[in-house]
Amino acid sequence: MTNNLDALLTALYVHLDDHVLPSREQPRRRGPARLLTDAELVCVAAAQVLLRCDSEHHWMRTAPHRIGHLFPRLPGQSEYNRHIRALAPVLFAVAMGLARAIPTYQEKLRLMDGTPLPCGASRTTVERSDLGEIAGYGRDASHHRFYWGAKLLLITTADGAVCAFSLAHPKELDERKQALHLLHAQRCAPWPCPIVGDKGFAGAGAEAAMAALGHRLIRPARRDEDDPGLFPGWLRQRIEAVIWTLKSQLGLERHGARTTEGLWARVCQRVCALNAAIWHNWQIGAPVKRSLIAYDH
Repeated sequence: MTNNLDALLTALYVHLDDHVLPSREQPRRRGPARLLTDAELVCVAAAQVLLRCDSEHHWMRTAPHRIGHLFPRLPGQSEYNRHIRALAPVLFAVAMGLARAIPTYQEKLRLMDGTPLPCGASRTTVERSDLGEIAGYGRDASHHRFYWGAKLLLITTADGAVCAFSLAHPKELDERKQALHLLHAQRCAPWPCPIVGDKGFAGAGAEAAMAALGHRLIRPARRDEDDPGLFPGWLRQRIEAVIWTLKSQLGLERHGARTTEGLWARVCQRVCALNAAIWHNWQIGAPVKRSLIAYDH
């Protein structure tokens, strides 16, 4: 087996249809019968991300030529857009299931970081979009700029598989509150483990609350603290690479969402594609985990 898109989609479909989303067990929905099952739709959504087709209009024109030999029946653009938004809970469940199937999920170490997710650059977009429930004005401290959008928080394994994530309004929840909410709402590891984060998560109350859940926060020292010199800065760069992969290679920065449901579905779609690529690398026994660029060819 080679590390190409056809192999990934075939392995992913077999895994989903056999163990996660069996087509024979899917309930009958009202209205016209769908062209694709949930497992097939997840594979088509992952292929869109891995082939870097940010526009669904462009993807529906490209898909027959790129994956038509695997999925000869493809929906139209409006139907595909509607199905992807409705499929967000399934994409989330598949992404978490793939993360748990990766061997590094059993390791007692997690990485955590947050990143701004801009949703508009003009006042007109702010007024016309339906993202008011999740988007607001915030400050991107890393790039010294203000933005209008949501805050994405990720918890990953050491090899980059996302095992928990959430979106939050940048003014309603700061990083510490969002982290605590995420640790309460989602299970990021099979057992309590250390979590490597940055100085943004510092705070006696937040660290005590994480410790009560069994998770020890490992972070760099602040200016008013003695620096023990033991913080693994090289390890924290891994989650920075995961964020860059999601936002640049997988097009999360160019999500184009105009509703809260659409934004959440597109985030789940990108995370699902990332976890699928890492899971497939483990399945084929790739000695060196290859870049997602390999799936473009």
